[in-house]
Amino acid sequence: MSKTKPAQAGKSLLTKGLSLSFLTLCSRILGLVREMTKAKFLGTSALGDAFGIAFQVPNFCRRLFAENSVSVAFIPTFKKYLVSQEEGNSGRTATQEFLNATFTLVSFFTASLVATGMIFSPLILRVFFPDESAGAFGEAVVLTRIMFPYLVVISVAALFQGILNGHKLFSPSGFTPVLFNAIVIAMTYILAPRMATPARAMAVGVIAGGSVQAAFQLPFVFRCGWHLSFTSLRKAFSNPGTRTVLRLIGPTVIGMAAYQLNDIVSSALATRAGEGVYSSIQYSLRLQELILGICAVTVSTLILPDLTGFAQKKQWDSFCSMLALAVRIISLIAIPITFFSLVMKESIITLVFKSGRFDVASIRMTQEVFSFHIAGLLFIAVNRVVAPAFYAQQDTKSPTVAGLINFAVNMLLAFSLSLRFGGAGIALALTVASLVNMIFLFVFLRRNPVIDVGMVVRSSLLYMLKLAVMSAIAVIPVWLLRDRLLALFAGKGRLFSHGLPLCLTALLFGGLGVLMLLVTKDEILSSLVRKVRRRRG
Repeated sequence: MSKTKPAQAGKSLLTKGLSLSFLTLCSRILGLVREMTKAKFLGTSALGDAFGIAFQVPNFCRRLFAENSVSVAFIPTFKKYLVSQEEGNSGRTATQEFLNATFTLVSFFTASLVATGMIFSPLILRVFFPDESAGAFGEAVVLTRIMFPYLVVISVAALFQGILNGHKLFSPSGFTPVLFNAIVIAMTYILAPRMATPARAMAVGVIAGGSVQAAFQLPFVFRCGWHLSFTSLRKAFSNPGTRTVLRLIGPTVIGMAAYQLNDIVSSALATRAGEGVYSSIQYSLRLQELILGICAVTVSTLILPDLTGFAQKKQWDSFCSMLALAVRIISLIAIPITFFSLVMKESIITLVFKSGRFDVASIRMTQEVFSFHIAGLLFIAVNRVVAPAFYAQQDTKSPTVAGLINFAVNMLLAFSLSLRFGGAGIALALTVASLVNMIFLFVFLRRNPVIDVGMVVRSSLLYMLKLAVMSAIAVIPVWLLRDRLLALFAGKGRLFSHGLPLCLTALLFGGLGVLMLLVTKDEILSSLVRKVRRRRG
Protein backbone atom coordinates (compact mmCIF):
# COMPACT_ATOMS: atom_id res chain seq x y z
CA MET A 1 0.00 0.00 0.00
CA SER A 2 1.54 3.31 -1.05
CA LYS A 3 1.67 6.32 1.17
CA THR A 4 -1.67 8.06 1.31
CA LYS A 5 -1.55 11.81 1.46
CA PRO A 6 -3.96 13.38 3.96
CA ALA A 7 -5.54 15.52 1.24
CA GLN A 8 -6.17 12.49 -0.97
CA ALA A 9 -7.54 10.56 2.01
CA GLY A 10 -9.81 13.49 2.79
CA LYS A 11 -11.23 13.54 -0.73
CA SER A 12 -11.77 9.79 -0.63
CA LEU A 13 -13.46 10.13 2.76
CA LEU A 14 -15.84 12.79 1.43
CA THR A 15 -16.75 10.80 -1.67
CA LYS A 16 -17.39 7.54 0.15
CA GLY A 17 -19.12 9.43 2.95
CA LEU A 18 -21.67 10.93 0.57
CA SER A 19 -22.41 7.52 -0.95
CA LEU A 20 -22.74 5.77 2.40
CA SER A 21 -24.77 8.63 3.88
CA PHE A 22 -27.23 8.34 0.97
CA LEU A 23 -27.61 4.60 1.53
CA THR A 24 -28.02 5.16 5.26
CA LEU A 25 -30.70 7.78 4.58
CA CYS A 26 -32.56 5.32 2.33
CA SER A 27 -32.33 2.70 5.06
CA ARG A 28 -33.67 5.09 7.68
CA ILE A 29 -36.61 6.05 5.46
CA LEU A 30 -37.48 2.41 4.81
CA GLY A 31 -37.02 1.74 8.53
CA LEU A 32 -39.70 4.32 9.18
CA VAL A 33 -41.97 2.62 6.62
CA ARG A 34 -41.27 -0.70 8.37
CA GLU A 35 -42.42 0.82 11.66
CA MET A 36 -45.55 2.13 9.91
CA THR A 37 -46.20 -1.40 8.62
CA LYS A 38 -45.81 -2.77 12.12
CA ALA A 39 -48.26 -0.17 13.43
CA LYS A 40 -50.75 -1.05 10.68
CA PHE A 41 -50.75 -4.79 11.42
CA LEU A 42 -49.91 -4.93 15.15
CA GLY A 43 -50.66 -1.49 16.61
CA THR A 44 -50.09 -1.17 20.34
CA SER A 45 -51.80 -4.46 21.11
CA ALA A 46 -50.52 -7.38 23.16
CA LEU A 47 -49.44 -8.92 19.86
CA GLY A 48 -47.36 -5.84 19.13
CA ASP A 49 -45.72 -6.10 22.56
CA ALA A 50 -44.99 -9.78 21.96
CA PHE A 51 -43.28 -9.06 18.64
CA GLY A 52 -41.27 -6.16 20.08
CA ILE A 53 -39.93 -8.22 23.00
CA ALA A 54 -39.28 -11.28 20.81
CA PHE A 55 -37.23 -9.21 18.36
CA GLN A 56 -35.42 -7.41 21.17
CA VAL A 57 -33.86 -10.63 22.53
CA PRO A 58 -31.72 -11.60 19.48
CA ASN A 59 -31.25 -7.93 18.58
CA PHE A 60 -29.72 -7.26 22.01
CA CYS A 61 -27.22 -10.10 21.45
CA ARG A 62 -26.41 -8.67 18.03
CA ARG A 63 -25.64 -5.22 19.43
CA LEU A 64 -23.62 -6.67 22.29
CA PHE A 65 -21.46 -9.07 20.27
CA ALA A 66 -21.75 -9.02 16.47
CA GLU A 67 -21.53 -5.38 15.41
CA ASN A 68 -19.38 -4.39 18.36
CA SER A 69 -16.90 -7.20 17.78
CA VAL A 70 -16.52 -6.49 14.07
CA SER A 71 -15.80 -2.77 14.37
CA VAL A 72 -13.66 -2.99 17.50
CA ALA A 73 -11.78 -6.27 17.10
CA PHE A 74 -12.08 -7.87 13.68
CA ILE A 75 -11.43 -4.94 11.29
CA PRO A 76 -8.20 -3.74 12.99
CA THR A 77 -6.89 -7.32 13.17
CA PHE A 78 -7.85 -8.09 9.56
CA LYS A 79 -6.31 -4.80 8.41
CA LYS A 80 -3.10 -5.75 10.18
CA TYR A 81 -3.01 -9.00 8.20
CA LEU A 82 -3.57 -7.09 4.94
CA VAL A 83 -0.82 -4.56 5.70
CA SER A 84 1.59 -7.32 6.73
CA GLN A 85 0.74 -9.21 3.55
CA GLU A 86 1.39 -6.15 1.36
CA GLU A 87 4.73 -5.53 3.05
CA GLY A 88 5.77 -9.16 2.48
CA ASN A 89 5.91 -10.04 6.18
CA SER A 90 3.25 -12.74 5.91
CA GLY A 91 1.59 -14.75 3.16
CA ARG A 92 -1.99 -14.77 1.89
CA THR A 93 -2.44 -18.21 3.42
CA ALA A 94 -2.14 -16.79 6.95
CA THR A 95 -4.88 -14.25 6.22
CA GLN A 96 -7.13 -16.93 4.75
CA GLU A 97 -6.61 -19.15 7.79
CA PHE A 98 -7.54 -16.23 10.04
CA LEU A 99 -10.78 -15.64 8.09
CA ASN A 100 -11.70 -19.33 8.20
CA ALA A 101 -11.01 -19.48 11.94
CA THR A 102 -13.09 -16.35 12.59
CA PHE A 103 -15.96 -17.65 10.43
CA THR A 104 -15.88 -20.94 12.36
CA LEU A 105 -15.95 -19.25 15.77
CA VAL A 106 -18.71 -16.82 14.78
CA SER A 107 -20.86 -19.68 13.49
CA PHE A 108 -20.13 -21.90 16.49
CA PHE A 109 -20.79 -19.30 19.17
CA THR A 110 -23.93 -17.84 17.61
CA ALA A 111 -25.42 -21.26 16.77
CA SER A 112 -24.80 -22.43 20.34
CA LEU A 113 -26.35 -19.27 21.76
CA VAL A 114 -29.36 -19.56 19.44
CA ALA A 115 -29.95 -23.22 20.33
CA THR A 116 -29.78 -22.41 24.03
CA GLY A 117 -32.01 -19.37 23.61
CA MET A 118 -34.66 -21.27 21.70
CA ILE A 119 -34.78 -24.00 24.35
CA PHE A 120 -34.98 -21.58 27.25
CA SER A 121 -37.13 -18.91 25.58
CA PRO A 122 -39.92 -19.23 28.20
CA LEU A 123 -37.41 -18.63 31.02
CA ILE A 124 -35.86 -15.65 29.24
CA LEU A 125 -39.23 -14.06 28.54
CA ARG A 126 -40.28 -14.26 32.19
CA VAL A 127 -38.08 -11.20 32.68
CA PHE A 128 -40.50 -9.28 30.45
CA PHE A 129 -43.74 -11.18 31.15
CA PRO A 130 -43.97 -12.12 34.86
CA ASP A 131 -47.44 -13.55 34.25
CA GLU A 132 -47.22 -16.57 31.92
CA SER A 133 -51.00 -16.60 31.57
CA ALA A 134 -50.87 -13.25 29.78
CA GLY A 135 -51.99 -13.49 26.16
CA ALA A 136 -48.74 -12.03 24.86
CA PHE A 137 -46.49 -14.56 26.60
CA GLY A 138 -47.32 -17.64 24.52
CA GLU A 139 -47.09 -15.74 21.25
CA ALA A 140 -43.82 -14.12 22.36
CA VAL A 141 -42.30 -17.58 22.92
CA VAL A 142 -43.28 -18.63 19.39
CA LEU A 143 -41.97 -15.38 17.85
CA THR A 144 -38.72 -15.59 19.81
CA ARG A 145 -38.06 -19.09 18.53
CA ILE A 146 -38.80 -17.95 14.97
CA MET A 147 -36.50 -14.95 15.14
CA PHE A 148 -33.64 -16.19 17.35
CA PRO A 149 -31.76 -17.66 14.31
CA TYR A 150 -31.59 -14.07 13.06
CA LEU A 151 -28.57 -13.75 15.35
CA VAL A 152 -26.62 -16.32 13.28
CA VAL A 153 -27.27 -14.80 9.86
CA ILE A 154 -26.78 -11.19 10.98
CA SER A 155 -23.51 -12.10 12.73
CA VAL A 156 -22.22 -13.72 9.54
CA ALA A 157 -23.39 -10.63 7.64
CA ALA A 158 -21.43 -8.45 10.09
CA LEU A 159 -18.32 -10.56 9.44
CA PHE A 160 -18.74 -10.10 5.68
CA GLN A 161 -19.14 -6.37 6.27
CA GLY A 162 -15.89 -6.33 8.24
CA ILE A 163 -14.03 -8.01 5.38
CA LEU A 164 -15.40 -5.55 2.83
CA ASN A 165 -14.72 -2.54 5.06
CA GLY A 166 -11.17 -3.78 5.51
CA HIS A 167 -10.85 -3.47 1.72
CA LYS A 168 -12.53 -0.03 1.87
CA LEU A 169 -15.70 -1.32 0.17
CA PHE A 170 -18.63 0.27 2.00
CA SER A 171 -21.53 0.48 -0.45
CA PRO A 172 -22.51 -3.25 -0.48
CA SER A 173 -22.79 -3.33 3.32
CA GLY A 174 -24.50 0.07 3.32
CA PHE A 175 -27.16 -1.25 0.96
CA THR A 176 -28.04 -4.37 2.97
CA PRO A 177 -30.18 -2.55 5.59
CA VAL A 178 -32.25 -1.19 2.70
CA LEU A 179 -32.81 -4.76 1.51
CA PHE A 180 -33.65 -5.91 5.04
CA ASN A 181 -36.33 -3.28 5.60
CA ALA A 182 -37.84 -3.81 2.13
CA ILE A 183 -38.04 -7.58 2.63
CA VAL A 184 -39.64 -7.30 6.10
CA ILE A 185 -42.26 -4.92 4.70
CA ALA A 186 -43.00 -7.10 1.66
CA MET A 187 -43.14 -10.38 3.61
CA THR A 188 -45.51 -8.88 6.15
CA TYR A 189 -48.00 -7.83 3.49
CA ILE A 190 -47.66 -11.11 1.56
CA LEU A 191 -47.74 -13.60 4.46
CA ALA A 192 -50.03 -11.86 6.98
CA PRO A 193 -53.27 -13.25 5.44
CA ARG A 194 -51.75 -16.74 5.28
CA MET A 195 -50.34 -17.12 8.81
CA ALA A 196 -51.89 -17.46 12.25
CA THR A 197 -50.92 -13.90 13.19
CA PRO A 198 -49.42 -10.98 11.26
CA ALA A 199 -46.64 -10.90 13.86
CA ARG A 200 -45.43 -14.30 12.64
CA ALA A 201 -45.43 -12.99 9.08
CA MET A 202 -43.22 -10.11 10.15
CA ALA A 203 -40.99 -12.52 12.11
CA VAL A 204 -40.46 -14.61 8.98
CA GLY A 205 -39.62 -11.38 7.18
CA VAL A 206 -36.92 -10.66 9.76
CA ILE A 207 -35.26 -14.04 9.15
CA ALA A 208 -35.53 -13.65 5.37
CA GLY A 209 -34.17 -10.12 5.51
CA GLY A 210 -31.21 -11.09 7.68
CA SER A 211 -30.37 -14.00 5.38
CA VAL A 212 -30.39 -11.70 2.35
CA GLN A 213 -28.11 -9.26 4.19
CA ALA A 214 -25.49 -12.01 4.43
CA ALA A 215 -26.06 -13.51 0.97
CA PHE A 216 -25.90 -10.15 -0.82
CA GLN A 217 -22.40 -9.39 0.50
CA LEU A 218 -20.92 -12.83 -0.22
CA PRO A 219 -20.18 -12.26 -3.95
CA PHE A 220 -18.28 -9.08 -3.05
CA VAL A 221 -16.21 -11.06 -0.53
CA PHE A 222 -15.40 -13.54 -3.32
CA ARG A 223 -14.48 -10.65 -5.58
CA CYS A 224 -11.92 -9.53 -2.99
CA GLY A 225 -10.29 -12.93 -3.40
CA TRP A 226 -11.46 -14.64 -0.21
CA HIS A 227 -13.45 -17.80 0.35
CA LEU A 228 -14.82 -18.91 3.70
CA SER A 229 -14.90 -22.44 5.02
CA PHE A 230 -15.11 -24.16 8.39
CA THR A 231 -12.04 -25.37 10.20
CA SER A 232 -11.64 -27.41 13.39
CA LEU A 233 -12.45 -25.67 16.66
CA ARG A 234 -8.94 -26.45 17.88
CA LYS A 235 -7.42 -24.56 14.95
CA ALA A 236 -9.97 -21.79 15.27
CA PHE A 237 -9.20 -21.16 18.95
CA SER A 238 -5.42 -21.49 18.48
CA ASN A 239 -5.21 -19.10 15.52
CA PRO A 240 -3.21 -16.02 16.62
CA GLY A 241 -5.61 -13.68 14.82
CA THR A 242 -8.75 -15.02 16.47
CA ARG A 243 -6.98 -14.99 19.84
CA THR A 244 -6.28 -11.29 19.28
CA VAL A 245 -9.92 -10.70 18.34
CA LEU A 246 -11.18 -12.50 21.44
CA ARG A 247 -8.77 -10.53 23.63
CA LEU A 248 -10.00 -7.24 22.18
CA ILE A 249 -13.68 -8.10 22.50
CA GLY A 250 -13.71 -8.58 26.29
CA PRO A 251 -13.34 -4.96 27.43
CA THR A 252 -15.79 -3.69 24.81
CA VAL A 253 -18.48 -6.13 25.94
CA ILE A 254 -18.09 -4.69 29.44
CA GLY A 255 -18.43 -1.18 28.06
CA MET A 256 -21.46 -2.11 25.97
CA ALA A 257 -23.07 -3.82 28.96
CA ALA A 258 -22.53 -0.63 30.94
CA TYR A 259 -24.24 1.30 28.14
CA GLN A 260 -27.22 -1.04 28.22
CA LEU A 261 -27.40 -0.74 32.02
CA ASN A 262 -27.21 3.00 31.55
CA ASP A 263 -30.31 2.86 29.36
CA ILE A 264 -32.17 0.61 31.81
CA VAL A 265 -31.48 2.83 34.82
CA SER A 266 -32.36 5.99 32.89
CA SER A 267 -35.64 4.41 31.85
CA ALA A 268 -36.41 3.48 35.46
CA LEU A 269 -35.76 7.05 36.56
CA ALA A 270 -37.92 8.38 33.75
CA THR A 271 -40.92 6.26 34.73
CA ARG A 272 -40.61 7.59 38.27
CA ALA A 273 -40.35 11.21 37.11
CA GLY A 274 -43.97 11.37 35.99
CA GLU A 275 -46.47 10.12 33.46
CA GLY A 276 -45.30 10.43 29.87
CA VAL A 277 -41.71 11.32 30.72
CA TYR A 278 -40.28 8.01 29.53
CA SER A 279 -42.19 8.24 26.24
CA SER A 280 -41.09 11.81 25.59
CA ILE A 281 -37.44 10.78 26.14
CA GLN A 282 -37.77 7.91 23.69
CA TYR A 283 -39.33 10.15 21.03
CA SER A 284 -36.57 12.70 21.49
CA LEU A 285 -33.81 10.07 21.37
CA ARG A 286 -35.26 8.62 18.18
CA LEU A 287 -34.87 11.98 16.44
CA GLN A 288 -31.32 12.32 17.76
CA GLU A 289 -30.39 8.79 16.72
CA LEU A 290 -31.78 9.40 13.23
CA ILE A 291 -29.27 12.21 12.77
CA LEU A 292 -26.42 10.27 14.38
CA GLY A 293 -27.12 7.21 12.29
CA ILE A 294 -26.72 9.16 9.07
CA CYS A 295 -23.63 11.23 9.93
CA ALA A 296 -21.61 9.88 12.88
CA VAL A 297 -21.91 6.17 12.10
CA THR A 298 -21.04 6.85 8.45
CA VAL A 299 -17.89 8.83 9.22
CA SER A 300 -16.69 6.45 11.96
CA THR A 301 -17.17 3.44 9.65
CA LEU A 302 -15.21 5.11 6.86
CA ILE A 303 -12.19 6.26 8.84
CA LEU A 304 -11.47 3.04 10.79
CA PRO A 305 -9.67 1.17 7.96
CA ASP A 306 -7.54 4.23 7.08
CA LEU A 307 -6.66 4.93 10.72
CA THR A 308 -5.71 1.28 11.20
CA GLY A 309 -3.50 1.36 8.13
CA PHE A 310 -1.75 4.54 9.29
CA ALA A 311 -1.23 3.07 12.77
CA GLN A 312 0.23 -0.17 11.39
CA LYS A 313 2.65 1.76 9.16
CA LYS A 314 3.50 4.23 11.93
CA GLN A 315 2.33 7.12 9.74
CA TRP A 316 1.23 9.19 12.70
CA ASP A 317 1.06 12.53 10.85
CA SER A 318 -1.44 11.04 8.41
CA PHE A 319 -3.25 9.39 11.36
CA CYS A 320 -3.68 12.75 13.12
CA SER A 321 -4.67 14.54 9.92
CA MET A 322 -7.35 11.93 9.19
CA LEU A 323 -8.71 12.10 12.74
CA ALA A 324 -8.80 15.92 12.71
CA LEU A 325 -10.56 15.88 9.33
CA ALA A 326 -13.16 13.42 10.59
CA VAL A 327 -13.90 15.59 13.65
CA ARG A 328 -14.26 18.67 11.44
CA ILE A 329 -16.60 16.87 9.03
CA ILE A 330 -18.82 15.66 11.86
CA SER A 331 -18.81 19.20 13.33
CA LEU A 332 -19.87 20.61 9.96
CA ILE A 333 -22.94 18.38 10.15
CA ALA A 334 -23.79 18.41 13.86
CA ILE A 335 -23.38 22.09 14.79
CA PRO A 336 -25.69 23.60 12.12
CA ILE A 337 -28.29 20.89 12.74
CA THR A 338 -28.19 21.69 16.47
CA PHE A 339 -28.86 25.41 15.95
CA PHE A 340 -31.63 24.84 13.41
CA SER A 341 -33.30 22.13 15.52
CA LEU A 342 -33.35 24.30 18.64
CA VAL A 343 -35.25 27.02 16.78
CA MET A 344 -37.58 24.74 14.78
CA LYS A 345 -38.04 21.97 17.36
CA GLU A 346 -41.82 22.40 17.70
CA SER A 347 -42.41 22.00 13.97
CA ILE A 348 -40.03 19.03 13.76
CA ILE A 349 -41.73 17.15 16.58
CA THR A 350 -45.23 18.06 15.39
CA LEU A 351 -44.54 16.97 11.82
CA VAL A 352 -42.98 13.65 12.79
CA PHE A 353 -45.07 12.54 15.74
CA LYS A 354 -48.36 14.39 16.15
CA SER A 355 -51.27 12.02 15.62
CA GLY A 356 -53.77 10.21 17.77
CA ARG A 357 -52.81 10.45 21.43
CA PHE A 358 -49.69 12.47 20.71
CA ASP A 359 -51.37 15.79 21.46
CA VAL A 360 -50.26 19.34 22.29
CA ALA A 361 -49.22 18.34 25.81
CA SER A 362 -47.07 15.54 24.37
CA ILE A 363 -45.43 17.96 21.96
CA ARG A 364 -44.64 20.37 24.79
CA MET A 365 -43.16 17.62 26.97
CA THR A 366 -41.04 16.21 24.13
CA GLN A 367 -39.82 19.71 23.22
CA GLU A 368 -38.40 20.21 26.70
CA VAL A 369 -36.47 16.96 26.52
CA PHE A 370 -35.38 17.42 22.90
CA SER A 371 -33.81 20.81 23.65
CA PHE A 372 -31.27 19.17 25.99
CA HIS A 373 -30.77 16.06 23.87
CA ILE A 374 -29.98 18.00 20.69
CA ALA A 375 -27.55 20.21 22.63
CA GLY A 376 -25.42 17.10 23.16
CA LEU A 377 -25.53 15.98 19.53
CA LEU A 378 -22.00 17.23 18.79
CA PHE A 379 -20.46 15.53 21.83
CA ILE A 380 -22.03 12.13 21.06
CA ALA A 381 -21.07 12.42 17.38
CA VAL A 382 -17.44 13.28 18.19
CA ASN A 383 -17.28 10.36 20.65
CA ARG A 384 -18.33 7.95 17.92
CA VAL A 385 -15.71 9.37 15.56
CA VAL A 386 -12.82 9.47 18.06
CA ALA A 387 -13.40 5.93 19.36
CA PRO A 388 -12.06 4.33 16.12
CA ALA A 389 -8.72 6.07 16.81
CA PHE A 390 -8.31 3.69 19.78
CA TYR A 391 -9.60 0.64 17.93
CA ALA A 392 -7.10 1.33 15.12
CA GLN A 393 -4.35 0.96 17.73
CA GLN A 394 -6.04 -2.18 19.10
CA ASP A 395 -6.74 -0.29 22.34
CA THR A 396 -10.22 -1.21 23.54
CA LYS A 397 -9.62 -0.50 27.22
CA SER A 398 -9.44 3.31 26.99
CA PRO A 399 -12.86 3.86 25.35
CA THR A 400 -14.30 1.27 27.75
CA VAL A 401 -12.99 3.21 30.76
CA ALA A 402 -14.32 6.45 29.24
CA GLY A 403 -17.68 4.71 28.78
CA LEU A 404 -17.76 3.63 32.42
CA ILE A 405 -16.99 7.21 33.50
CA ASN A 406 -19.81 8.36 31.22
CA PHE A 407 -22.12 5.86 32.92
CA ALA A 408 -21.20 7.03 36.42
CA VAL A 409 -21.59 10.73 35.59
CA ASN A 410 -24.87 10.17 33.76
CA MET A 411 -26.40 8.13 36.58
CA LEU A 412 -25.33 10.61 39.27
CA LEU A 413 -26.64 13.62 37.36
CA ALA A 414 -29.79 11.88 36.10
CA PHE A 415 -30.78 10.86 39.62
CA SER A 416 -30.25 14.34 41.06
CA LEU A 417 -31.61 16.39 38.14
CA SER A 418 -34.67 14.22 37.51
CA LEU A 419 -35.95 14.98 40.98
CA ARG A 420 -36.29 18.66 40.10
CA PHE A 421 -36.49 18.88 36.31
CA GLY A 422 -38.04 15.54 35.33
CA GLY A 423 -37.31 14.35 31.79
CA ALA A 424 -35.41 17.52 30.92
CA GLY A 425 -33.02 16.79 33.78
CA ILE A 426 -32.41 13.24 32.51
CA ALA A 427 -31.71 14.59 29.00
CA LEU A 428 -29.35 17.23 30.40
CA ALA A 429 -27.51 14.53 32.35
CA LEU A 430 -26.89 12.58 29.14
CA THR A 431 -25.54 15.68 27.38
CA VAL A 432 -23.14 16.55 30.22
CA ALA A 433 -22.00 12.93 30.51
CA SER A 434 -21.32 12.85 26.76
CA LEU A 435 -19.18 15.98 27.08
CA VAL A 436 -17.22 14.37 29.92
CA ASN A 437 -16.80 11.23 27.83
CA MET A 438 -15.42 13.27 24.92
CA ILE A 439 -12.91 15.02 27.17
CA PHE A 440 -11.64 11.76 28.63
CA LEU A 441 -11.28 10.20 25.17
CA PHE A 442 -8.90 12.99 24.14
CA VAL A 443 -7.07 12.76 27.48
CA PHE A 444 -6.57 9.01 27.00
CA LEU A 445 -5.46 9.60 23.40
CA ARG A 446 -2.54 11.64 24.72
CA ARG A 447 -1.05 8.50 26.26
CA ASN A 448 0.41 7.71 22.86
CA PRO A 449 3.27 10.24 22.59
CA VAL A 450 3.47 10.01 18.79
CA ILE A 451 -0.12 11.24 18.35
CA ASP A 452 -0.34 15.04 18.18
CA VAL A 453 -3.56 15.37 20.15
CA GLY A 454 -2.92 19.08 20.64
CA MET A 455 -3.07 19.68 16.88
CA VAL A 456 -6.29 17.69 16.57
CA VAL A 457 -7.95 19.52 19.44
CA ARG A 458 -6.80 23.01 18.41
CA SER A 459 -7.83 22.67 14.78
CA SER A 460 -11.15 21.10 15.79
CA LEU A 461 -12.02 23.73 18.40
CA LEU A 462 -11.24 26.61 16.03
CA TYR A 463 -13.38 25.03 13.32
CA MET A 464 -16.22 24.36 15.79
CA LEU A 465 -16.11 28.00 16.94
CA LYS A 466 -16.28 29.20 13.33
CA LEU A 467 -19.26 26.93 12.63
CA ALA A 468 -21.04 28.02 15.81
CA VAL A 469 -20.72 31.70 14.85
CA MET A 470 -21.90 31.04 11.29
CA SER A 471 -24.82 28.91 12.48
CA ALA A 472 -25.87 31.58 14.98
CA ILE A 473 -25.90 34.18 12.18
CA ALA A 474 -27.76 31.92 9.75
CA VAL A 475 -30.43 30.96 12.30
CA ILE A 476 -31.43 34.57 13.09
CA PRO A 477 -33.62 35.03 9.97
CA VAL A 478 -35.09 31.58 10.60
CA TRP A 479 -36.11 32.66 14.09
CA LEU A 480 -37.56 35.92 12.77
CA LEU A 481 -39.61 34.25 10.01
CA ARG A 482 -40.71 31.12 11.90
CA ASP A 483 -43.89 32.43 13.49
CA ARG A 484 -44.96 34.29 10.35
CA LEU A 485 -44.60 31.18 8.22
CA LEU A 486 -46.44 29.04 10.76
CA ALA A 487 -49.28 31.57 10.84
CA LEU A 488 -49.36 31.73 7.02
CA PHE A 489 -49.80 27.98 6.60
CA ALA A 490 -51.81 27.33 9.77
CA GLY A 491 -54.90 25.14 9.56
CA LYS A 492 -53.89 23.34 6.35
CA GLY A 493 -53.01 19.97 7.82
CA ARG A 494 -49.88 18.83 9.61
CA LEU A 495 -47.92 18.18 6.43
CA PHE A 496 -48.45 21.68 5.07
CA SER A 497 -48.78 23.74 8.25
CA HIS A 498 -45.45 22.50 9.65
CA GLY A 499 -43.79 20.72 6.72
CA LEU A 500 -43.69 23.75 4.41
CA PRO A 501 -42.31 26.16 7.07
CA LEU A 502 -39.66 23.55 7.89
CA CYS A 503 -38.62 23.18 4.25
CA LEU A 504 -38.54 26.92 3.60
CA THR A 505 -36.57 27.75 6.74
CA ALA A 506 -34.18 24.85 6.11
CA LEU A 507 -33.48 26.15 2.60
CA LEU A 508 -32.90 29.64 3.96
CA PHE A 509 -30.66 28.41 6.77
CA GLY A 510 -28.71 26.05 4.50
CA GLY A 511 -28.28 28.65 1.78
CA LEU A 512 -26.90 31.23 4.18
CA GLY A 513 -24.59 28.65 5.73
CA VAL A 514 -23.19 27.47 2.39
CA LEU A 515 -22.71 31.10 1.30
CA MET A 516 -20.66 31.87 4.42
CA LEU A 517 -18.59 28.70 3.93
CA LEU A 518 -17.85 29.71 0.34
CA VAL A 519 -16.91 33.26 1.36
CA THR A 520 -14.51 31.95 4.02
CA LYS A 521 -13.12 29.37 1.54
CA ASP A 522 -13.93 26.44 3.79
CA GLU A 523 -11.50 23.58 3.08
CA ILE A 524 -14.05 20.77 3.27
CA LEU A 525 -16.67 22.50 1.12
CA SER A 526 -14.02 23.62 -1.40
CA SER A 527 -12.80 20.03 -1.74
CA LEU A 528 -16.34 18.86 -2.41
CA VAL A 529 -16.95 21.63 -4.98
CA ARG A 530 -13.74 20.76 -6.83
CA LYS A 531 -14.73 17.11 -7.01
CA VAL A 532 -18.19 17.97 -8.40
CA ARG A 533 -16.65 20.24 -11.03
CA ARG A 534 -14.20 17.53 -12.11
CA ARG A 535 -17.03 15.03 -12.54
CA ARG A 536 -19.03 17.48 -14.64
CA GLY A 537 -15.95 18.23 -16.72
